[in-house]
Amino acid sequence: MQIQLKNIRIVLVETSHTGNIGSTARAMKTMGLSSLYLVAPKTLPDEQAIALSAGANDIVESAVVVENFNQAVADCSLVIGTSARSRHLAIPQIDPRGCGKQAVRYAEQGGKVAIVFGRERVGLTNEELLKCGFHLNIPANPDYASLNLAMAVQLVSYEIRMAMLGSRQSEPTTLVTEVNEKPTQQELDYFFNQTEQLYRQLNFIQNSGVMPKLRSLYARADLRKNELNILQGMLAAVKKSTVASE
Repeated sequence: MQIQLKNIRIVLVETSHTGNIGSTARAMKTMGLSSLYLVAPKTLPDEQAIALSAGANDIVESAVVVENFNQAVADCSLVIGTSARSRHLAIPQIDPRGCGKQAVRYAEQGGKVAIVFGRERVGLTNEELLKCGFHLNIPANPDYASLNLAMAVQLVSYEIRMAMLGSRQSEPTTLVTEVNEKPTQQELDYFFNQTEQLYRQLNFIQNSGVMPKLRSLYARADLRKNELNILQGMLAAVKKSTVASE
């Protein structure tokens, strides 16, 4: 179980208060999670973070600090982004229970999973959410949906543990193949960058609204690596043809 759970990371983006880092570490450790990534925290973990970790200081001290969102999820085949409010984005929605099942499904077969929590005040940006395969929303009381960061992490971590305890691998071979065929976030980002570069060159993209819609389209398609390779080949062929005609 521990080996599988190590494939699931909690990512905190631009935390303002170090105490939230410590409280998050505590929430994670109670449910068996240990991989914590910090994206450009306002302040690095300090004594307050250690104090509020309540014995989970090992998670705080081993936290991986990176500069941006892309670095935190580059090697992951499943990225789930959280948001406290509904967004008008064409991204598959998921609740904490569904999040736990999806995360465990990938982790059991060796896939790396990132569950991303945004800034305390404003959450994740739309651009960051568009890079996620699922949009996680906690269905709290709409009249008082006041969850702090550590509470949200605790809820999600609990559902991950429950999914792990109740998992049944009825078709392991099929699942292994499916997860291994998923492209990483880094591979997807490369494809989208190449797509935008070519489409702008062809004057197909003339404003900033096109790429988010394309990202949403491909997210719903749930691409496999061989399908992404076909799309990359199509881009290369169009680029070659364009150069030849100049």
